[in-house]
Amino acid sequence: MPVSSDVMVETITVSHARRIALAAQGFGKPPDAAVGARQLNLAIDRLGLLQIDSVNVFERSHYLPLFARLGVYDRATLDRLTFARKGRYLEYWAHEAAIIPVESWPLFRWRMENFRRRDAHDDSWASVHAGILDWLRAELAAKGPLAASAVEHDANKRTGPWWGWSDVKSGLEVLFRWGEVVSAGRSRFERVYGLAEHILPAEVVARDVAASDAHKQLVEHAARAHGIATTSDITDYFRLKKVPVTTILRELADEGAVREVTVPGWRQPAWIHRDARSPRRIDAAAILSPFDPVVWHRDRAERLFDFHYRIEIYTPAHKRVFGYYSLPILLDEAIVGRIDLKNDRQAGVLRVQSAWHEPHADPAAVAERLAPVLHRTLEWQGLDAIAFKDRGTLARALATELGVKL
Repeated sequence: MPVSSDVMVETITVSHARRIALAAQGFGKPPDAAVGARQLNLAIDRLGLLQIDSVNVFERSHYLPLFARLGVYDRATLDRLTFARKGRYLEYWAHEAAIIPVESWPLFRWRMENFRRRDAHDDSWASVHAGILDWLRAELAAKGPLAASAVEHDANKRTGPWWGWSDVKSGLEVLFRWGEVVSAGRSRFERVYGLAEHILPAEVVARDVAASDAHKQLVEHAARAHGIATTSDITDYFRLKKVPVTTILRELADEGAVREVTVPGWRQPAWIHRDARSPRRIDAAAILSPFDPVVWHRDRAERLFDFHYRIEIYTPAHKRVFGYYSLPILLDEAIVGRIDLKNDRQAGVLRVQSAWHEPHADPAAVAERLAPVLHRTLEWQGLDAIAFKDRGTLARALATELGVKL
């Protein structure tokens, strides 16, 4: 139902919106003296998911949002929490591939059913290879959780020129999308698969959430995690569909969970969650993953921070502008630059391939604030030194601040 014309809609400045959004994402809080499982769990529950990506030139993406918000923590602790065979978290297609709380898994049954319907036609891979799917179900029932590489079968051979996924891997992924199979941890970052009834608590497997109820819970969580957001932002968080999201936001507004506001320069109305904080300032200094919720929806990053961002890992080297895997630099409520990092684990060196500041940012001031972040990065990664390439508008100022020769 549209808002009545006689209802005054509050206007929020872009600067205020940035502070609300960053506070909702867990930035601006004083760091804890030590970060353990409790802090990690609270941060993941706030976000609702950690996006997974295989690129490991610096560090895998799901580790970075927690480092940005909490500082130095033991990655092995996060591995125990997220990759345990029967733990608090598992993986599913929640945004892209992502780690989510086990309790959230039933909220995606509608997506599992959509995948199953999509695969129902006669010439789909699943229909053509129905025998392999039956065989995989039987293998997992008999042997328990297995990685694709551990499944012995004639079909388990490399066939693709890029990933080389075998029919076994493809079959496991089909069953994973359908929800028959779930993640049962990872080994050397390879996903382990198990039957849902073997891995998940019985009450989670049995929980049947209507698609409308699931969407409402996901929309409410996305609105809370964003703090302030457009309908498109909220839709993107869990990759929903815009039409039901618009309807649900009106329902949530009627219930008092969100309220509609306007932000100058935003083409769409915005929504503030009732739990959103409105701090007067944000004190933050962090490097962000390309798949951090603060920047993963590139249109939102441009609206909030006036920051045009694209990762260039798929761009030919001679066409790259900022670097292979440049990470946004967040200082307080502004994104002030980007830095392309490479973790040379064998040499124990953090290599700064390039560093750039935004036109509005002072390079010396950025370097002064960023240097301690890089020192914490060395500690977190167990590295000994930093090395620079003389590339980018921030490189020299940052190297000087760190006392490193170019």
